[in-house]
Amino acid sequence: MIKYLTLWKKEGQEEPYVSLTRKKMLINGEEVLIEWEVGHSIRTLAMHRNAYKRMSQIQAFLGSVPQLTYQLYVTLISAEVPQGRAVLMAFSLISVTYGATLCNMLAIQIKYDEYKIRLGLLEVLCITIWRTLEITSRLLILVLFSATLKLKAVPFLLLNFLIILFEPWVKFWRSGAQMPSNIEKNFSRVGTLVVLISVTILYAGINFSCWSALQLKLADRDLVEKGQNWGHMGLHYSVRLVENVIMILVFKFFGVKVLLNYCHSLIALQLIIAYLISIGFMLLFFQYLHPLRSLFTHNIADYLHCVCCHQHPRGRVEDLEPAFDTEARQSIV
Repeated sequence: MIKYLTLWKKEGQEEPYVSLTRKKMLINGEEVLIEWEVGHSIRTLAMHRNAYKRMSQIQAFLGSVPQLTYQLYVTLISAEVPQGRAVLMAFSLISVTYGATLCNMLAIQIKYDEYKIRLGLLEVLCITIWRTLEITSRLLILVLFSATLKLKAVPFLLLNFLIILFEPWVKFWRSGAQMPSNIEKNFSRVGTLVVLISVTILYAGINFSCWSALQLKLADRDLVEKGQNWGHMGLHYSVRLVENVIMILVFKFFGVKVLLNYCHSLIALQLIIAYLISIGFMLLFFQYLHPLRSLFTHNIADYLHCVCCHQHPRGRVEDLEPAFDTEARQSIV
């Protein structure tokens, strides 16, 4: 607020310090270089605004996710939903969805830093529906699984979290790279290690409930993988889908009947369908609504074509090869 008030008081005054900012922008499929002057106060304000966005993500996933999970668990055990608890769960879900949406926007900005990106209402709406369905179905499945097995579910959940937590460190160790020492000039090696541990804890907390949209690369100064890693995204959703099916089957066959007054099979089917619909919205976003989809070497349709091609006999593929090449060129947006 102090930064905003300072900028408001300086409104109309010409700043002595300005810098030029250059960004590329896609207009009708063509790259256009845009250049504009940015004042010192505007740059400082943007830095604080970006820091606020990062803190919103930390608050959403390390604060709201445990709160929402706990309230869902209490609701299932007590079989009642007071008005105060319903309001708290609604605000927690909004907070988590907001944080997940920011994660997607941040991932796009980091991966395409040289481009000026604009997300329209339709794109934001698609991301919001995708994240809401993904997070809600995932947390409900975790709560039903935990309520069914009680303390027996703790080792499974803890192992799941630890695998996500140590995955970036295992990749860092296998790469043989040195620990980055220039993340921040004022940080010692101990401070850098504390930052890396904090980032991996946040990364694991996000991936435990939904896809983080970014892949950590601890050997890099920017700490993230800037390429469009389709394999990582596909692996994450495949593993999560298998996990969700296993947990929902445990609830269906071993769930206590007094836990809910509804059919367990119907609940299990609805949650799996909701998770599959969220994956569908994710595919829709990357295929048609991504602001820089024209920069993709391959898109979702290309990967689906490749999967279908491996299922056909070799002779049939050779006969349809020219048509496939034409379709592949047309599918690259």
